[in-house]
Amino acid sequence: MTPLDRVTNSRGIAVEPERVSRGDPFAAVFTDRGPAGTSRPRGPTVNLRSTCGRGIVLHVERWVAHPPAEEDRVLDRALGPVLDVGCGPARHTLELVRRGISARGLDSSRELVRLARRRGAPVLLGSVFAPLPEEGRWGTVLLLDGNVGIGGDPDRLLRRVRELTCPGGRVLVETEPPATGSHRLEVVLEIDGSRQTDPFPWALVAADDLDVPAGGAGLRPAERWEEEGRWFARLDAP
Repeated sequence: MTPLDRVTNSRGIAVEPERVSRGDPFAAVFTDRGPAGTSRPRGPTVNLRSTCGRGIVLHVERWVAHPPAEEDRVLDRALGPVLDVGCGPARHTLELVRRGISARGLDSSRELVRLARRRGAPVLLGSVFAPLPEEGRWGTVLLLDGNVGIGGDPDRLLRRVRELTCPGGRVLVETEPPATGSHRLEVVLEIDGSRQTDPFPWALVAADDLDVPAGGAGLRPAERWEEEGRWFARLDAP
């Protein structure tokens, strides 16, 4: 069996992770080492802090819980096989597999990938911008938990995601609420107010701003909805 951190893409080319974190700051978040699959956050406040002072709370306790009802209804829209980009401990990947849907997670954090695998999830270690297996064959790509902000350039990210998605496939995205504005930021990861990383690019995309980068990527906005104060969208590939 091919190790998940060294795979081949659809052209049979060996893939190495790109820009994978070492000295992983998430090791300080998930330190509760019980039986496999039972790790929990140890209780710190985890934020992304922009260089202009804006704080973005990361709900790490949600990452290792069962998906709440609003996320279950997002996953109801998924067509297999599913690539869960920025999966963290892979709660969505695990739920899809439980439903009998082929799914695989992807994350660049060694600690989060380690935790996901301990929980039994099939997960790749690496970057969405690096070569990946089954390019152009994924039925659904997930960008939940604000992961449309990965790389700080939603236009580039959605173009890349469109390359990964099969004809007739879809992208399921979590956005910021409408009328809140969209922003490209430089952020650092903070744990309990202590800076853990160098600045890296991130983005916030409001629900009413998603159509432009989606259209530029060749994705058709098909649905937008709000549930439990969270905003989601479905983008369809032609």
